[in-house]
Amino acid sequence: MLHEVIELYDNDPRVTLTAYIHGDAPELRAPERPALIVFPGGGLSYLSEREAEPVAVRFFGEGMNVFVLRYSIGDLAHFPLPLLDASLAVSYVRRSAEKYRIDPHRIFALGFSAGGYIAAMLGVRWHEPFIREELDIGYGENRPDGLILAYPVITAKEFAHRGTIELSIGEDADEAELEEHSLEMLVTEKTPPAFLWHTAEDTAVPVENSLLFAFALSSYGVPFELHVYPNGPHGLSLATRETSCGNRGLEDSHVADWVRLAVEWMRTAVPRI
Repeated sequence: MLHEVIELYDNDPRVTLTAYIHGDAPELRAPERPALIVFPGGGLSYLSEREAEPVAVRFFGEGMNVFVLRYSIGDLAHFPLPLLDASLAVSYVRRSAEKYRIDPHRIFALGFSAGGYIAAMLGVRWHEPFIREELDIGYGENRPDGLILAYPVITAKEFAHRGTIELSIGEDADEAELEEHSLEMLVTEKTPPAFLWHTAEDTAVPVENSLLFAFALSSYGVPFELHVYPNGPHGLSLATRETSCGNRGLEDSHVADWVRLAVEWMRTAVPRI
């Protein structure tokens, strides 16, 4: 396995991609693999390690080349910096497809909670001209081919996770700004297919966030798969003992099946070209 940390901006170690790449030994040589970019959660104030390396290793075990994006947080989380980080990450992976033996048409973004907000934001705003101008990338170079959104923050309105939204656009945003940053309002036919999962008991980021996004995808004919589990708190990650860190409330074998379902979806929703 190749394991390396890539700085996405020159002389700025704060935004990085940590790569988990399958080896290229002749006996193990495989066709081009799908790539997965993981966006950990943390409310834009920190990055949850429970939603970083353990997730990368799990999907690496499914034959994917995986990258964990450590994006701008805290005082640097204000829009559009995390969106630019996400765009640059997808562009880097796509440009490096030959180097890492990645299928450039099967690059997925997996975001948890506030990381889901950044991943979904990329899904609905990837085509905006200011991104290409700021980063000097080609049209579509930053578009993920599919989104996997785990208990994502989506809306800036009634069901918002206020901490995430306030770090993204400020505490004094008016109604027009809240609407502009409610991702369910920005879905179009250009939005990639999506796999979403949430729990009905989530009190930190209400399930309505995923429901609103799914309804918007449906309205535009964008393919999606949605799973709402009846039980479980926010922040389940893999819902296994490894990511529970001793909190048995974060273990749930039923919810843990989301990984298998997501892998099946990745293999069928975005077929090889």
